[in-house]
Amino acid sequence: MILETNKFNGTNYNNWIRNLRIVLNFENQTYILDKSIPKTLPEGSTSEERVTFERWHEDNRKVRSIVLASMTNDIQKQCDRHDDAASIMLRMKKVYAVPDRHIRYAATKVFFGTKMTEGSSVKELGIKMLSLVEKLEDLQAGIHNDTHIDMILQSLPPSYNPFAVNYNMNRLANTINKLINMLVQYDTTIKKSAPSVLVGKASNCKAKCKGARR
Repeated sequence: MILETNKFNGTNYNNWIRNLRIVLNFENQTYILDKSIPKTLPEGSTSEERVTFERWHEDNRKVRSIVLASMTNDIQKQCDRHDDAASIMLRMKKVYAVPDRHIRYAATKVFFGTKMTEGSSVKELGIKMLSLVEKLEDLQAGIHNDTHIDMILQSLPPSYNPFAVNYNMNRLANTINKLINMLVQYDTTIKKSAPSVLVGKASNCKAKCKGARR
């Protein structure tokens, strides 16, 4: 189970929250994390309201157990006195959550500083940059799509200069996914043409060498 192998230890808050929501979403129980459990039913409640109340308490019991089980023992001890899962989550957020501003700064720094080295995989670069773009969008960084594309093009090594020039002249794609697919195709093309170029150079060298000997 994903939560058993990735327990919350105080340093992995964001990953833990993401995994926790993945698990609870399967059972439609994520609402328990965000809303405090009602303690009592008001007088004159309908049968439907009683059913909802009982389900809420049952879901809270299950989710609280899942949340505690997904923590290391030291973290668990901090939450023993909390009866509802939402209170536990609120405490964890106050103590361990990294402010979005810091996360956004770190992600932006990586995105603008990423450079592909000659000979490395353009596909891996594309996957990394796409992941960073999605993260920045989630954090509402406010970076325009054209800027995302420009930064990906600027992260490429000199061997991709012809591609970048052609792309900017013709504006061949307007989405990052399309750009990455085009880069992968371009990479495949230049790798296929490389052997013939080397053969041509070798042939020219042989001809020149023979001429020199004569």
